Amino acid sequence: MSYDPKSIESKWQSFWDKNRSFKVTEDRSRKKYYCLEMFPYPSGRIHMGHVRNYAIGDAVARFKRMQGFNVLHPMGWDAFGLPAENAAIENKSHPKQWTDANMTYMRGQLKKMGLSYDWDRELATCHPNYYRWEQKIFIQMVERGLAYRKQSQVNWCDQCQTVLANEQVEKGVCWRCSSTVRMRLLDQWFFRITAYAEELLADLEKLREGLPETGWPERVLTMQKEWIGRSEGAMIKFKVEGEGFIEVFTTRPDTLFGATFLSLAAEHPLTLKLSHETPHEKEVREFAEKASKIDRTQRIEGSYEKEGVFTGAYCINPATGEKIPVYAANFVLMEYGTGAVMAVPAHDQRDFEFAKKYNLPIKVVIQGGGEGITEAYEGEGTLVDSGPFTGLPSEKAKKEIIRHLDQKKLGKEKVTYKLRDWGISRQRYWGTPIPMIHCDQCGVVPVPEKDLPVRLPTDVALTGEGGSPLLKVKKFIEAKCPQCSKKARRETDTMDTFVESSWYFFRYCSPRDEKAPFNKEAVSYWMPVDQYIGGIEHAVLHLLYARFFTKVLRDLGYQEIPEPFKNLLTQGMVIKDGSKMSKSKGNVVDPNYLIERYGADTARLFSLFAAPPEKDLDWNDQGVEGAYRFLKRVWKLVGEDSKGSGSEEEDRLRHKTIKKVTDDLNRFQFNTAIAALMEFYNFLSANPKGASQESLEAMVLLLNPFSPHIAEELWQMLGHKESLANAGWPGYDEKKLLTDEVTIVVQVNGKLRGQIVCTPNLSEKQVREQVLKDEKIQKHLQGAAVKKMVYVPGRLVNLVI
Repeated sequence: MSYDPKSIESKWQSFWDKNRSFKVTEDRSRKKYYCLEMFPYPSGRIHMGHVRNYAIGDAVARFKRMQGFNVLHPMGWDAFGLPAENAAIENKSHPKQWTDANMTYMRGQLKKMGLSYDWDRELATCHPNYYRWEQKIFIQMVERGLAYRKQSQVNWCDQCQTVLANEQVEKGVCWRCSSTVRMRLLDQWFFRITAYAEELLADLEKLREGLPETGWPERVLTMQKEWIGRSEGAMIKFKVEGEGFIEVFTTRPDTLFGATFLSLAAEHPLTLKLSHETPHEKEVREFAEKASKIDRTQRIEGSYEKEGVFTGAYCINPATGEKIPVYAANFVLMEYGTGAVMAVPAHDQRDFEFAKKYNLPIKVVIQGGGEGITEAYEGEGTLVDSGPFTGLPSEKAKKEIIRHLDQKKLGKEKVTYKLRDWGISRQRYWGTPIPMIHCDQCGVVPVPEKDLPVRLPTDVALTGEGGSPLLKVKKFIEAKCPQCSKKARRETDTMDTFVESSWYFFRYCSPRDEKAPFNKEAVSYWMPVDQYIGGIEHAVLHLLYARFFTKVLRDLGYQEIPEPFKNLLTQGMVIKDGSKMSKSKGNVVDPNYLIERYGADTARLFSLFAAPPEKDLDWNDQGVEGAYRFLKRVWKLVGEDSKGSGSEEEDRLRHKTIKKVTDDLNRFQFNTAIAALMEFYNFLSANPKGASQESLEAMVLLLNPFSPHIAEELWQMLGHKESLANAGWPGYDEKKLLTDEVTIVVQVNGKLRGQIVCTPNLSEKQVREQVLKDEKIQKHLQGAAVKKMVYVPGRLVNLVI
């Protein structure tokens, strides 16, 4: 019978589905293992990146299940988001129809891959029974002060009259109408993630404490640490005549005596106020408007010309008492620090270039710079020209200057973070409605819990015109105030889709719970996720937000763990023709074609064998053919009628292969595990007397995590009636790994002089005795005394004479 992947895979997928082979429930008598791949956005069809991600996860899940773990391996859909809204506008359809159709199609594709998901736990974030709980959590966060509303800078298109996400701004213009985009202050909703900055930073150390060679990748830990960006320094007050104080944060209070001007963000509230009714007002206003049109990404990266303008105001340097000018500068960002920076051009290169451009004073206060300097000296050193602090080293001067400012109530020690509160407002339709009501009398009040969920209306016209479509749905907007019962209006902003993906892994533990976001007892059993798998592109935002949300849910009393993911694997990309597979590059390999031609088992085996999971995978058509040929050969080997009786060598290699594959799977080294299987096959197929039943069974069991359909069929062919979904992992005997004899190389003064064959595990004394009795070795010694013997157990002896 020839190998026919299509019929075999269809047969076993139907069997698993009918028998609900991978359905799982809590069982506290068994050790649990929660294996999770990042859930997909239902874009329409899976791609090879999905195939690789899910093949990795499924290999782990099947391996752990065979080891006896109670394995939770769920799947769902990150179903809200802008692409669905854009597709609906383009195709004159509805986002729900587009999303539902895509989920149906992609679900079919995933099932054709034979993935061991518990489909009874499937969820979609666009369903009201999911986002109702998100709305409840949001309201609780408002009550705790962890969610709040404030004015914030957003990308604004005047033509479309709408806020744009960063990805909708291309080279400073609107993606839809090509109008220039500007920055605008709007009321937005935020999550106070900064309240957890210190804990998020400190707990990164806990994520190094995973299983051997797992945990979290150092690269990801570093990226998160840098994103949180803890800085120690001082908050310093600069007095402005008639306007109180401008506060700035600096990590270098030791350079305060060298501050010769102050820089404000163009959008700082004081920028226009300071220039009001001065000769500089028009110039400052024009500058602020120009700065607002700089692309947000460029502003963050600093890839634009640094410019500024004098506001007409001065402030007092609290260390020197000197008046210094206040400038508006386009490189100062309102969302970082206080939106104001003390400029020390002698010791900051950006300030140095700005000072040179606008002919501003440059004062050296740290040794290392001097008259006529051509660039800033940014290192530490001994203070000069710094009043009573002259002569102090930088580190000591920082503390002394802060103490001095504190006594004068002009400054204090401060720890700040680069991390900013998470803006979750989106002025678009396809997202979770924010459950708040605006009342002219009572202000902004939450929707009562009994009225949740606030459902997203389906009768919405998506025209692509300006503003959120919800603004035009009268029956959605009009509401009664829950407090005074007067007419009010409903919030029309929807939540950032990162919110849904920040807690879905909890919902999988009890996805049909109608009394709470998730069952606390179920979560106490399953969480944390033992192995999380996904792309490196989610190393910062998604993972940081998920960690934050986990801590919030703990503090709200929903669950007790501080971190959601015990171990993290970030798989590499799939590369073809030198670049990442993408439709735009025209280098996409359709998984449907691959499965149709070679079968899912081949697609899975190739994606796991071609490269270690954390590395990029270079697509190779010959590699796919090779994986297919290997499966056909295994099929033929097991299908042959003649079975051998085995041999000691075969027995030993079987145990060695089981150990190798077990160890490699524990370390996620799938490629070397498969290579060991190929070596084992080569040995078995070369035996003219046929392989033993034990070795064939071991081959099939070890193949199951990688290519489960063919493994199930071969298992049945070997006479077994039970499914491999319930089979145990094969064991090995350490004693069987030992050979009956070993060959030890013998050197005399470092030169090869012979070898001895002996039994393993001899003591050093026994080996010495056997070497000295050997006639050939004795001839090389020529009666000389042996001063020393160097012994590498089981491998080498060097006699020093």
